[in-house]
Amino acid sequence: MEKVLAAGTARMTTGSRQGVIDGLEQAFLAEMLKYAGLGQARGEFGGGIGESQFAGLLNETYSEAIARRIDLGFQRRNGVAG
Repeated sequence: MEKVLAAGTARMTTGSRQGVIDGLEQAFLAEMLKYAGLGQARGEFGGGIGESQFAGLLNETYSEAIARRIDLGFQRRNGVAG
C-alpha cells in the first residue's frame, strides 16, 4: 500500500517495502541460477526448444522456493524489520 502525501508524492509503507524486497531477492536468485546454468539443455538428451523456453519459468519457481527457505538479508540492509 502507498500513502499519498499532501504534495502528491507517494511513500511506501513497511508492507509494500517488504513485498518489493521479497521480489528483489527472488529476482536476484533467479539471475544467479540462470548464470549458474541451471535449466540449460545438456547434450543429446536435452529437451530441445521446449526445454529452453520453459527454463526461465523453472528458474523463477526455484528462486521463489529458495527465497522462502533462506534469508539473504536484504531486509536488514534496507532497514526493514523482519
